[in-house]
Amino acid sequence: STLRIPVMPPSCHPCVAMEPLSLLLALSLLSPWGSAGGSCPLRCVCASNLLSCSQANLSAVPAPLPRFTAVLDLSHNNVTRLRADWAPARLPHLHALLLSHNGLAFVSTEAFTHVPRLRHLDLSSNRLRTLDENLFSDLGELEVLLLYNNEISTVDRTAFENLGRLRKLYLGQNRIARFPLELLREGTRLPQLALLDLSANRLRAVPAGELQALPAWLRDRLYLHNNPLACDCPLFQLLDRGRRRHLSAVEDFQDELRCFLPGATALVKILELAGKQPLNCSKAREAVLEAHLGDSVTLGCDSRWQGVRSRHWVTPGGERVLGDGGNGSVVLLANGSLQLRALRPEDAGTYSCWVAGPLLNETLYVELLVHNFTLHGPHDTLNTAYTTLVGCILSVVLVLIYLYLTPCRCCCCRGAEKPPAPRDDSINSSVLSTTPNHAGGTGEPCGSHMASSAGTGQNGRFKGGGTPPLPARQGPKAQRKVSDPDSVSSVFSDTPIVV
Repeated sequence: STLRIPVMPPSCHPCVAMEPLSLLLALSLLSPWGSAGGSCPLRCVCASNLLSCSQANLSAVPAPLPRFTAVLDLSHNNVTRLRADWAPARLPHLHALLLSHNGLAFVSTEAFTHVPRLRHLDLSSNRLRTLDENLFSDLGELEVLLLYNNEISTVDRTAFENLGRLRKLYLGQNRIARFPLELLREGTRLPQLALLDLSANRLRAVPAGELQALPAWLRDRLYLHNNPLACDCPLFQLLDRGRRRHLSAVEDFQDELRCFLPGATALVKILELAGKQPLNCSKAREAVLEAHLGDSVTLGCDSRWQGVRSRHWVTPGGERVLGDGGNGSVVLLANGSLQLRALRPEDAGTYSCWVAGPLLNETLYVELLVHNFTLHGPHDTLNTAYTTLVGCILSVVLVLIYLYLTPCRCCCCRGAEKPPAPRDDSINSSVLSTTPNHAGGTGEPCGSHMASSAGTGQNGRFKGGGTPPLPARQGPKAQRKVSDPDSVSSVFSDTPIVV
């Protein structure tokens, strides 16, 4: 009569049996891939908010995609077309989309409508040929765009519209013959761009002057190597300045920066053109600014470091400029530039800008040349040229008047016979006398009675040694006019010389 109580094995205990099921249920509720958040697409690997479908032999984007997906990797597949409906629902958390190595040849202009928060887009190593109008205009928060190793030959200038936060743009290893560099010059299309890779394309010419005007922090990451560029001195000087300032885009690719000389078929190194024929380019100088007395100029501190706030200037006299100085003639602007007002001759010289960068410090030099004359503007220049022209014309007119309109002293004596000059007059008296042989104040034509007066000389003055006129000669020379005895021409020639 023993009472037996059945004892269940530990594995059959109801509380112990329920623990694994409760754990699985709790994990399924906590995981984003549970029934509440959707399921992981077939042939993809899901981890937290990451969705990796790389090398899954996909020909289309898997659907449906969970709304909480932040990183979507579709690289190394066969997705050749990216249509507008690849993401039928909005993906507000997606910030990285990887589509490299897909043979992608078409991207719809509405393909990124449902992913407005995208910051990283990789379309590299595909078969894209054109970047159409407003292709990426829906990606207002995009920061990195990878388009290298495609077949791109045409780039529409509006393809990067509204990309106000784009910092890095990779377009290397394509077929681009012209890139719209006005996007960089204007400074409003891509204001945050700090890296532009145009290497290994088909660029034959680049506007060196426009590139030099770009800020140094952009030129430091402007890659132009492995392009069939045409050699010229502005291009050499642009790159030579970059080498002097240790810009990485120049210093790291010196051997790959090559160009074609006129009439040559082989490429030469651009940085070796200094002093060589046929271009004979001169070495690049530091920044040089020319101005005139009284002008106002602004010296820019062209630093490689973007957004630097700690900087100061040192004048040629060694004075450190931290704010207003010189009674307001020297002003340090908010952007780090130095403004000089009412220039004086002593303001000329080399100014240095000291910049404290995030990695190392940088010193920039600007040489200011002050010409010691004022230049008020184009109107004064025009007036000076006009005055000079009028003066030249008046000078020519006066010379012509002197040559052709001067009255002849002997014209009044033509047709009237004058007795020959007295034999006792010497050559010296004819040469040294400059008073014309006219009757004093009569204004009548000179006749024989004027020469026959015995007591009156030139200009009515008494001439004591006068000689009566000789009788007229007979013969061919009787018609010869007697020249003015006071003229030089009367000594050396029988015929008057009219000037």
